[in-house]
Amino acid sequence: MGKLDEVVITEVSPRDGFQSLPQIVPTEEKIDFINQILNCGFKQVEVTSFVHPKAIPQMSDADEVLQRIKRPTDVTLRALVPNLHGLERAIKAKVDKVKLMLSATDSHSLNNANEKTIDAMRGFESLVEKAEENSIQLEGSISVAFGCPYEGLVPIERHIEICKRYEQLGITDISLADTTGMANPDSIKRIIYSLKTQFPEFCYSLHLHNTRGMAFANAVAGFEEGIVDFDSSLAGLGGCPYAPNASGNIATEDLVHGFQEMGIKTNLNLDRIIEVAKKLQISYPKESESFILKAGKVSDLHIAPTEQIKLGK
Repeated sequence: MGKLDEVVITEVSPRDGFQSLPQIVPTEEKIDFINQILNCGFKQVEVTSFVHPKAIPQMSDADEVLQRIKRPTDVTLRALVPNLHGLERAIKAKVDKVKLMLSATDSHSLNNANEKTIDAMRGFESLVEKAEENSIQLEGSISVAFGCPYEGLVPIERHIEICKRYEQLGITDISLADTTGMANPDSIKRIIYSLKTQFPEFCYSLHLHNTRGMAFANAVAGFEEGIVDFDSSLAGLGGCPYAPNASGNIATEDLVHGFQEMGIKTNLNLDRIIEVAKKLQISYPKESESFILKAGKVSDLHIAPTEQIKLGK
């Protein structure tokens, strides 16, 4: 949990970014990018997901990646796990923290996990027990929290029902994901306020997508409601393979730059982040969505003309 004048940003491009690419990133290239990311000052990086290779072939090298990357002692390595088998692989790979996969609506859950939301949560009991046995941190999630492409707006009663079940499981670290960029500042504030009122002991984070250009406004709205933990992806890579029109995450360089311009500390090296993001943009130009990579930082001033040239006849 950060202070009210600073935020904690988790980099998710190695997982959410790479899984959305139409091609598979070669393992050597992936390891090189992750090592560069780990050198940018992040305190937490979502490195991969332990899903079935047939479901997400881009993550089929998860075990090898965790084995071969340079692992700083001061960085929490997080991975997404869909089930007990995925958790067992994550434990063997020695991740520090795992994030559970869950959808707010049954429609998205059936498409993403092949079972309804509450049925999926019943399977979490064995994961909680296994994680506790192995001293692995657990984070819950609620995908399509601010709008489902199949069912529309998600009633707050649905969030409360899910969070009550998380509470019963002993999981109080919850990621709220705007998976298809359907949120706006009002809905962000309304849902966060309601959940913080009902579950004040929970720690919430925001995972925002910039599908409709609202992500930074939504981040500021979340910050104003006390959220200090955010996910983002270098060069704006990302998108859910199981949701229509789910474009990239908010670009890390856009989020860091925006917060820093507002006087909110991120404790990250923005120039180093931009350097790595540019490399990703060169490698995957069609998937890159970043304002800072297009326009530069506000502080990147240009040489002023010394004399105005007037055009005459």
